[in-house]
Amino acid sequence: MTTGGFLLPLLLGLPLLGAIFVMCTPKAESSLHRGIGIAVSLTTFFTSLAIFKFFNPEVAGMQLVFDAEWIPGLGAHFKTGIDGISLFLVLLTTLMVPLTLLGTKRAVDKHVREFIAAMLVLEAGMLGAFVAIDLFLFYVSWEVMLIPMYLMIGIWGGQRRLYASIKFVIYTMVGSLLMLVAIFYVYVKAGAVLSEHGGTYTTDLQKLSTVSLPFQAQVWCFGAFALAFAIKVPLFPLHTWLPDAHVEAPTAGSVILAGVMLKFGIYGFLRYAMPLFPHGAAAWAPALAILAVIGIVYGAFVAFAQDDVKKLVAYSSVSHLGFCMLGILALVPMGVSGAIYAMLSHGLTTGGLFLGIGVLYERRHTRRLSEYGGIWTQMPVFAGLFLVVVMGSAGLPALSGFVGEFFTLFGTFNAGDTFPASQPNFLPEPRILGAIATTGVILGAIYLLFMFHKVFFGKLDKARNGKLPDLRAHELATFVVLVVGIIGMGLFPRPFLHYMEPSVKQFVDQFDTRSDECWPGAKPTEVQLADAERCRTTAHPFGQRVPAPGEETATAPATAPAPVPPTAPAEPPANVIDGAKGATP
Repeated sequence: MTTGGFLLPLLLGLPLLGAIFVMCTPKAESSLHRGIGIAVSLTTFFTSLAIFKFFNPEVAGMQLVFDAEWIPGLGAHFKTGIDGISLFLVLLTTLMVPLTLLGTKRAVDKHVREFIAAMLVLEAGMLGAFVAIDLFLFYVSWEVMLIPMYLMIGIWGGQRRLYASIKFVIYTMVGSLLMLVAIFYVYVKAGAVLSEHGGTYTTDLQKLSTVSLPFQAQVWCFGAFALAFAIKVPLFPLHTWLPDAHVEAPTAGSVILAGVMLKFGIYGFLRYAMPLFPHGAAAWAPALAILAVIGIVYGAFVAFAQDDVKKLVAYSSVSHLGFCMLGILALVPMGVSGAIYAMLSHGLTTGGLFLGIGVLYERRHTRRLSEYGGIWTQMPVFAGLFLVVVMGSAGLPALSGFVGEFFTLFGTFNAGDTFPASQPNFLPEPRILGAIATTGVILGAIYLLFMFHKVFFGKLDKARNGKLPDLRAHELATFVVLVVGIIGMGLFPRPFLHYMEPSVKQFVDQFDTRSDECWPGAKPTEVQLADAERCRTTAHPFGQRVPAPGEETATAPATAPAPVPPTAPAEPPANVIDGAKGATP
């Protein structure tokens, strides 16, 4: 256990203990249940701030590592850690849960005890998935998130809640099961390689990252992981579960789903799929990039066509998270940092949009844009704060959304010159994709301002809109925190980027190194690049260790593959590497 390693298990334990405690209280004490939920989640948030005491922003690797043997027979460990990529996502999670419970404390009036317990279990699952650096622990946390969200939609949702909750489960489970199959494959095959070199079978992410699987295996495994993560993003055309889930979920469920849970798709690509399967990522990257750009434009157009304000914001998430997907595929530090920053901004802005919709729905019990109009005069404080949230989501300069989108697009435009030499076509025509994606920024401003105008401006011609009360104290406190965060991230992005940059740079550099592992010891030469099929046709047996430059080996030369019969090309080797640039064990 490294310095501060106790902190991350403590963060996971607090919500679980809170859920157990609240379930032990009398069922009729709704106010007590809400108070316990807010108190436990606030305690978790302030505990998470202690991470800064132990976190060194100059270090790129995992920090605050806790490692305890969990399932010896499987080689699974309860291993947690945090770096610059996951740091602010953890803080976003611990912030959004208490804000959600505070801002929606009057929105749920039945089975309150069970609702609070579900929220706290959901928080523990989300935190576990962000800090896990063991594949088995990550998968368990991934599945733990599914159960409470399913219950929140199915029990406390709208009229079509059963349809929405079942659709949510089916989509998520299909992706999860295929990912589990890929995890088993990696466990068996990589474990065999590690055993031959003095190791053991394990689900430790850091150890599995030292194994290079065959090309075709990487393609299939990356596809399995990518399906699970693309559903969670959600990436077009796997997004159809999201509008139904958002529309039928209670306000708290929508806030957490958009504010935190959708981030696991992008995070999964960054933490697991791309580092473990770099050649698989290269094979799938063009398709993912094109789908991301389609989603940006498609989501914006469909959002503009909605009369249900909740569905409008749901489709806006499809558009906004397409920018994040494009940013990580740019494979430049600015693009990856922009994607992470855009995720953080999206958590605050879209969470604020859903909270605002909840404020309106609680007073008017409708989400139809046609039922509103002219309510600025009735709710001036809410209108002013909500305007900042809308502008932040639209990417107005000096607000959080602008920084993430600018970095993502700038990184995309500059991506072509920085791809690994072995993957020169990783992202096809990045400047064209970036130009098309830029239209999503314009379209986003159009549909968001259209929505704001329909709700707050125009004639006050609906009698029921003439007596709407402004924000209550708990709602005001929630929006003030969100608005401060949106403005702060827009004006002062440097502190956030300072913590991200070392880990982001390490991610890009290691992906570059892993992409060159068919040419151990150096980048491929022009002659080697001319034979681009080498990775696919190398005849080394599975588990072959890549020799260091100049090292003599009886099993495989370092510079040339064994001859391959033209009628039966074999799988490439599974190599053991040390992750260092241009070096092997």
